[in-house]
Amino acid sequence: MHAWPASEVPALPGQGRDLRIHDTATGGLITSDPGPVARIYVCGITPYDATHIGHAATYNAFDLVQRVWLDTKRQVHYVQNVTDVDDPLLERADRDGLDWAELAERETALFREDMTALRMLPPRQYIGAVEAIPGIVPLVERLRDLGATYEIDGDVYFSVESDPHFGQVSNLDAAAMRLLSAERGGDPDRPGKKNPVDPMLWMAAREGEPSWDGGSLGRGRPGWHIECVAIALDHLGMGFDVQGGGSDLVFPHHEMGASHAQALTGEFPMAKAYVHAGMVALHGEKMSKSKGNLVFVSRLRRDGVDPAAIRLALLAHHYRADWEWTDQVLQDAVTRLGHWRAAVSRPDGPPAEALVEEIREALANDLDAPAALAAVDRWTVLQEESGGTDTGAPGVVSRAVDALLGVAL
Repeated sequence: MHAWPASEVPALPGQGRDLRIHDTATGGLITSDPGPVARIYVCGITPYDATHIGHAATYNAFDLVQRVWLDTKRQVHYVQNVTDVDDPLLERADRDGLDWAELAERETALFREDMTALRMLPPRQYIGAVEAIPGIVPLVERLRDLGATYEIDGDVYFSVESDPHFGQVSNLDAAAMRLLSAERGGDPDRPGKKNPVDPMLWMAAREGEPSWDGGSLGRGRPGWHIECVAIALDHLGMGFDVQGGGSDLVFPHHEMGASHAQALTGEFPMAKAYVHAGMVALHGEKMSKSKGNLVFVSRLRRDGVDPAAIRLALLAHHYRADWEWTDQVLQDAVTRLGHWRAAVSRPDGPPAEALVEEIREALANDLDAPAALAAVDRWTVLQEESGGTDTGAPGVVSRAVDALLGVAL
């Protein structure tokens, strides 16, 4: 599966600061200290509907992570998956009378278009669950050989008791885990399970549903969590720098993925930091496909909204915050974009070196994009009120906003 084209990241004078980022597992800020190549895995979409603002906010957060790392003169190895076979996708295809594979392909293509328009840096590997199945099957077989699995009616489950570090990503108690498992694709009430939250690794073939050769596992399809583990381990290995996604993935997805990988390898941790973006609401409720309360990026673009304004609307909120999308949020972003573009279109302006350092410091401090935007606003006001004599300043500001914030002026 191919990703989307990369937009050029302008080179800036000087060098950025090391990133301090909030780690869900420890509950505090840690200083990210990658080697020459920073490694990041971000969980991708289940493509049964178009990209909404909640998706865009999540991928914007991890785009900023990459831009901060690039500004420290590191390379970035970014991997993202597409869950192109899963129950929600099959249910939507059945509801709409569509072929599930065609639906997945169509919505993945639209996602690529949205990411391109928003200037999100693409992953080096963009891997679908279906194409990952040949690598998933041996991992499930290995977990079975290690005694970390059991079967119920042909379905293979992972025993969370096989990982001594289970629970150290989410730090939730058993009751909260069971509740979230039920809400987020698990089956805690299924008879025969050793632990209610034990996740499925391999689902035996069901009549009328797609299935693949699972070797000694029999025909079937993979569970959700093992998919990401297989892709991450194949391309990044253990101990990569950041595991990213929305806060709704903390449990069960990231908790289970970590335990799968740790049981497989005997190493800990799977990722040095677990980083999670907040949820975006509409009309007082979390924006989600299941509720249908969605604002689609593609629809905004069709309505003539500049993608740079959409990105500024996202950047106006700290990535870990839960916030609500409103018409005013978008209008504020459109207004801000107009002011910024007017400011950098002038022949000169106030010196920009201090501004570049302010943006760098803000983003290095747990991706504080609102503080970075406020710094650019202050420079813009100075430009509007008193101008300046530095003929290179507007160009420096334009390149910095592009390189560090992903907004083309």
